[in-house]
Amino acid sequence: MRAAHVRERANWMRRRLLKMIVDAGQGHPGGDLSATDIIASLYFDILRFDPAQPTAPGRDRFVMSKGHCTGALYTALAAAGYFPESELDSYLKPESRLNGHPNRTYLPGVETNTGPLGHGLPVAVGIAVAAQIDGADYRVFALTGDGELQEGSMWEAAMFAGHRGLGQLTVIVDRNRLQQGAPTEDTNALEPLADKWRAFGWDVAGVDGHDHAALISTFDAACRPRSKPLCIIANTQKGHGVSFMENQAGWHHGVPNADQYAQALAELEAEMTA
Repeated sequence: MRAAHVRERANWMRRRLLKMIVDAGQGHPGGDLSATDIIASLYFDILRFDPAQPTAPGRDRFVMSKGHCTGALYTALAAAGYFPESELDSYLKPESRLNGHPNRTYLPGVETNTGPLGHGLPVAVGIAVAAQIDGADYRVFALTGDGELQEGSMWEAAMFAGHRGLGQLTVIVDRNRLQQGAPTEDTNALEPLADKWRAFGWDVAGVDGHDHAALISTFDAACRPRSKPLCIIANTQKGHGVSFMENQAGWHHGVPNADQYAQALAELEAEMTA
């Protein structure tokens, strides 16, 4: 039942974020769609939060390090109750709170401003250090893109998190193997990725990033007491759920035309009845 609920939420998120991108005429559908199942599993099964008290001290923290993928984040925040779903219609419009990059000054539920890659994980590490010093029991989750791991600041943060033994910190790598314009391994190879995290003092787990039951089980394990930070490498597809976007670097950016949008919705609606 847990996985079925997350699956329904993720499918709605995909359909809604595509409408936002089409209406706005811009966006990052490939990365949004690869991250949707991860974000849905966290917000609708794992994270402890109260949208009526978005800054409650005991809340779990989620940092969207790959901050350009706001379609997936904003649909989750709206469905979780942080703001009305109708506000999604303002996505990227003048004076909207729903910027192309998330801004904590404008929007409840956003822990830190992200977008320039390499910034989110360092902030998440700082939040986890604060929890360690205070003896607090909230958990810190950060979602990073795999191309983002080519930023040196990510590995500085990873090294310090390992040094501090930040057991309340979990990083999820959206391992879709594509960045803007090319595969990650052609741009600046990341493999052996798991070994690199272990070398920095982290525990590492792998998971199918589109298998809701497997994601929930992996996140459940992440919430148990640990002496090390945990990196979950979530193997995903860029553009997952829409056949013509899957594994296509060109959909890092891009806006479906009318026929493509209709096809995408038909495929997603069929997926829910399969």
